Amino acid sequence: MKLAFNPEDLPMQSVTNEEAVPLTHLSAEWLRQRFSRPPPWTPETADEHLLAQVISFRPASVLIPLVLRDEGISLLLTHRAAHLHDHAGQISFPGGRFEERDSSAVETALREAQEEIGLDRQHVDVIGVLPQYRTGTGYNVTPVVSLLQPPFQLKADPFEVASIFEVPLSFLMDPQNHQRRSLELPNGAGTRSFYAMPYQQHFIWGATAGMLRNLFHFLRA
Repeated sequence: MKLAFNPEDLPMQSVTNEEAVPLTHLSAEWLRQRFSRPPPWTPETADEHLLAQVISFRPASVLIPLVLRDEGISLLLTHRAAHLHDHAGQISFPGGRFEERDSSAVETALREAQEEIGLDRQHVDVIGVLPQYRTGTGYNVTPVVSLLQPPFQLKADPFEVASIFEVPLSFLMDPQNHQRRSLELPNGAGTRSFYAMPYQQHFIWGATAGMLRNLFHFLRA
């Protein structure tokens, strides 16, 4: 879906009334324990799905790959190719729609990650899933959280992925780096809000930022 607006130009409000996830919680051991014994928590609702012109949402999955670097955990993301129909040129997790051959939502995420960025599933330690997220492009997305232990080799599919990069997880789990942006819809259809997490030259926003907000709430619960 080609955007008729530049999300970076929309009005911004910082989110500053929340505390960051403690650095002591951003370790492989703590994350495994959190997903194995999840506490009560409330996912953050998003209104992006209201933009979807669909009756039923198609199932899809994304992989949230947390890379265990010596200097701290980082999150692996992709910059989507500019010609794609959905989320063209945007920052996203590796993932895609469910196919009949997939045995589960986790299998969809693993298969798509291997196809998009050449990530061999032998390097992927799936530790849990987050609540499903409905997108404005008509998908009901299951976020699959995993740990990646280097070294591993990646090879982007140039048709789908323009580049692959990493962001420190501590940056993304600090609400000082979270923004809310608002869009006035035409013909009096109302206002829609979304999150953004700009990092260096990368503008992380929309569904990707929304799922990261739920990871943030889950780890803080």
